Amino acid sequence: MNDSELINQILSGNMNAFTFLVNRYQKLVVHITGRLIQRQDELEDVCQDVFLKVFQNLGKYRNECKLSTWIATIAYNTSINYLRKFKKGDEVNPDDSAVLRNLTEYKSNDFERTDLHRYIRDQIELLPVHYRTVLTLYYLEEFSYQEIEQITDMPEGTVKSYLFRAKALLKEKLKIVVDEDSLKLVKEISNEK
Repeated sequence: MNDSELINQILSGNMNAFTFLVNRYQKLVVHITGRLIQRQDELEDVCQDVFLKVFQNLGKYRNECKLSTWIATIAYNTSINYLRKFKKGDEVNPDDSAVLRNLTEYKSNDFERTDLHRYIRDQIELLPVHYRTVLTLYYLEEFSYQEIEQITDMPEGTVKSYLFRAKALLKEKLKIVVDEDSLKLVKEISNEK
């Protein structure tokens, strides 16, 4: 069932169709929200709030962008609003001064593939909120710069800048633990979806 048919079914009162929509876009919402909201109990609440807003506003969806972009926009805005309301303001600040912690328990000699995956995930979680959001949208969800601009309401130049800075920060952190021979593995991992 394509998105248009799904929306028509939901607007006609078919709750099974909404369950299908949630299942289809749940991973997207969790990816976006999870990069911003890092406590599991809060994450679940915000994700539920996102899908509640999707349901309440589905009649306003005008097919001007992909449904996934529209839902991602709701997920991003709901998460940012949650952080602004319930968290310290610096958690929403994309300032470079939010320096990555050094995870010294990782040793390059002991690295295995799962360790490297875990290390990369840990380092992404330590990035400033806007950096990890842009990384997630671009690399994991494969949104274009224009779609990320639409979702986050950041100018395209800012999106590119945050993406560049996030990659530079991750590269620096990976140099600490990954030797030259392991760089092939890092490239391989970054190409996996």
